[in-house]
Amino acid sequence: MTAVLRRAPRGRMSFRHQAKTNLGDPITMHFRNAFLLVLMLAAPLSALAKSSWIPSPPARDIEARLAQLQADANAMRAAVEAGRRAAFFCVNCHGREGVSSLDNIPNLAGQNAFYLLTQIDKYGDGRRKDDFMSGLVKVLEPEDRFNIAVFYANQPVPPAPVRDARQVAAGARHYDRACKGCHGPRGHGSREVARLAGQREGYLIAALKHYRDGTGVRNDARMAGVAKRLTDAEIAALASYLTTLP
Repeated sequence: MTAVLRRAPRGRMSFRHQAKTNLGDPITMHFRNAFLLVLMLAAPLSALAKSSWIPSPPARDIEARLAQLQADANAMRAAVEAGRRAAFFCVNCHGREGVSSLDNIPNLAGQNAFYLLTQIDKYGDGRRKDDFMSGLVKVLEPEDRFNIAVFYANQPVPPAPVRDARQVAAGARHYDRACKGCHGPRGHGSREVARLAGQREGYLIAALKHYRDGTGVRNDARMAGVAKRLTDAEIAALASYLTTLP
């Protein structure tokens, strides 16, 4: 049975990650699944009857609405605040403002709103595979998903300090050679491509290795083609560089 969460409660749910940062280990999965169960049980009983996934509007309608928000400061503020409320259960992994405190959990802050909404919808309709994420996303209405994407897109991403200047410089060279054509000169991405600037270092390393080795659940021929040419040292340098970008 799938619960539908209409409105976030006033009090935010608290869930402390007590496990190691490997999301695949049994302890972490236990806490993730327990949290999902608590979330579903917290939904109003009247909402339990509805279990179908409601797709987001067509891309052109989303783009038009995002453009309207850019032109209307009051409407933008309202959408951001609505998204903040709807994202109350995201804070436990992705941070209160979309900046994760866990090295293997991605930052959501600063992502392009259209890109982020697309990824949220992929968890809901099965194009991206993660039982925990899919379970959370499926309780959200299209309006909630839209506002969450807008909220995170409008949060700043603090760059990490440079720890190894030589490694960062090497990462910048690798990025210019292999990545900036799609992700942009400063790693800010686009409506179709993820922002990498300021992203968590551990998450970047794991994602690139999954693409390179074919061990992840995501399949992108372009990313796999680029990653297959990277050594472990080059991946580490890329991640070190990208996490320092504002």
